[in-house]
Amino acid sequence: MWKELSALASSTAPAAEGALALRRQVAWRDFCWHLYYHHPQLPIENLRSEFDDFDWAWPDDSPRAAHYTRCWQHGRTGFGLVDAGMAQLWQTGWMHNRVRMVTASLLVKNLGLHWKVGEQWFWDTLVDADLACNTANWQWVAGSGADAAPYFRVFNPQLQAKKFDPSGTYVARYAPLAAEPVVDLKESRQAALESYNHMKSRHRPDSPGTDS
Repeated sequence: MWKELSALASSTAPAAEGALALRRQVAWRDFCWHLYYHHPQLPIENLRSEFDDFDWAWPDDSPRAAHYTRCWQHGRTGFGLVDAGMAQLWQTGWMHNRVRMVTASLLVKNLGLHWKVGEQWFWDTLVDADLACNTANWQWVAGSGADAAPYFRVFNPQLQAKKFDPSGTYVARYAPLAAEPVVDLKESRQAALESYNHMKSRHRPDSPGTDS
């Protein structure tokens, strides 16, 4: 596949951008499998052990955590891009990579749920679920995995929708009925950054960055 994509990129100018983009995804997939080979506990343990101290919630911890989990799983978070992605996932078994990152960020950073909650849901619902890629990518978003800099990056689903679905076509197709937001983005983002800084202060200092 790498060879064919390289040939396509060098011989066909209109297809070069897409071919190179797909080649990067192939490389990332191999990287995930290298991680899993060398760290077989990746699906169940944080790659970066300092994240064992992070205070993520689980659905059984409280009624609020259970509510957040259900809203996220069934596309009722109140954020159009996230809800459209989760609806597309349930209806088709697939979701665009950009939306996967945004939905994952909302779960672990704004809703404060453990990355394993999302990882398991994706494993159960994605038709292209891949053990190494699914686990490594969830840990990347959570900040507990490899190459997770900046670990404190929080995707803003509203800004992401403006950038990648400016006409609202995607949201209108999969999540036409808007729900009330389950969290305040600004407050939950700040709470996430404070939790990250609290965790990191016990290991090594770091400074929070800007929204995405």
